Amino acid sequence: MRSTRTPATRRGQRAVLGSAGLVTALTLTATACGGSADPASDKPDATSSRAAADAGGKVRIPADLAGRLKEHGIDVDRWKDGGWKNWDKDKWLRDAKDFVNPVIEGLWKPERMRSAEEADKTVTTKDASAGQGVSDPAPTPVRAQAEKTPYHRNAAPVGKVFFDSPDGPAVCSGTVVKDVNHPGKSNLVWTAGHCVHAGGNGGWYRNIVFVPAYNDLGKSEAELSNANPPEIAPYGNWSANWVSTSNQWIQGGSETGGDGAAYDYAVLHVKPERGAKSLEETVGAALDVDFSAPSAAEAAEMGAWGYPAAPPYNGLDMFKCIDAPGRFSLSPSLPTMYRIGCSMTGGSSGGGWFRVLNGKSVLVSNTSIGPADNTWLAGPQLGRDAEALYQEMSKTYGGQ
Repeated sequence: MRSTRTPATRRGQRAVLGSAGLVTALTLTATACGGSADPASDKPDATSSRAAADAGGKVRIPADLAGRLKEHGIDVDRWKDGGWKNWDKDKWLRDAKDFVNPVIEGLWKPERMRSAEEADKTVTTKDASAGQGVSDPAPTPVRAQAEKTPYHRNAAPVGKVFFDSPDGPAVCSGTVVKDVNHPGKSNLVWTAGHCVHAGGNGGWYRNIVFVPAYNDLGKSEAELSNANPPEIAPYGNWSANWVSTSNQWIQGGSETGGDGAAYDYAVLHVKPERGAKSLEETVGAALDVDFSAPSAAEAAEMGAWGYPAAPPYNGLDMFKCIDAPGRFSLSPSLPTMYRIGCSMTGGSSGGGWFRVLNGKSVLVSNTSIGPADNTWLAGPQLGRDAEALYQEMSKTYGGQ
């Protein structure tokens, strides 16, 4: 499969989800692992968060990106003066090629993050029954559990993905994953294809940014109104300067998942607003990706993590669901997906699914679609196509 790209824009024991911590969670034991003996060293670095909050919201366009903007017929000066906000929907719907996304410093302020709408893909009863004979019976609903705070200790690789669509600010979830070609220095984030591209009837989204351990202390909306930036984004904002999703999602994805649902995954390459350390070094954790595409029967248990934003959730808190996966397909002609019982709603899209492999936690899927009654979630199997996309991103952009 040819991957499709778009240019867009502490390391320590506390980050336990990427190692023993997630194993603990998935085996349903009650004790959280990890933590630093020195409370001072356990506090996330807030430099980039504070800098982002103080920024003036101006667009900074490197020379190479300015050239690409011109290639797309975009007036660079108008873009700097606020033209980035304007969407030509007709052109956007026709153009599913490369998209340039300059870094807009200070764009994703806390209030704008809270205004972002969930980017969910809802499957109708008709859609869900289309693959009968391939799908297993619907799972028993599982009530999502709130992740323990602070998130940087218990689920450091998990965060929120924000982006702009023609309908306004939107939000998904994502996971820091390891870069096999750049060990210990990954800048890669795994999420869903529909969190970066609209699918068959649309184009690339804009202003994509990843915020690991968002709302680290699990503060309420009222508390967040007076919170300082490090409490909201303890590791700062990480703008996506390259994005890849599958051709199958670009060509066949739809509002209900469509033919692209089984290929609904994406990889972001991100960079910090401030500083030179990689995302993995800054967060202190990253997960390997399991591309073996195990059958549902082989994986005794999977856990989905994310930030559900549609009622009864508000997108401020991290939740998780743990269940034995079953098979799900929207059509006998499409690849089988995983399905687990889960009450998480839109906003959790793109969030990682983890399982234990050889004694450690690995990412095995991501949230793609679910029904209107929010009783289950389904995610794609990650096989050769997904690995090819990941490898191309890693080899081409991972060292940048």
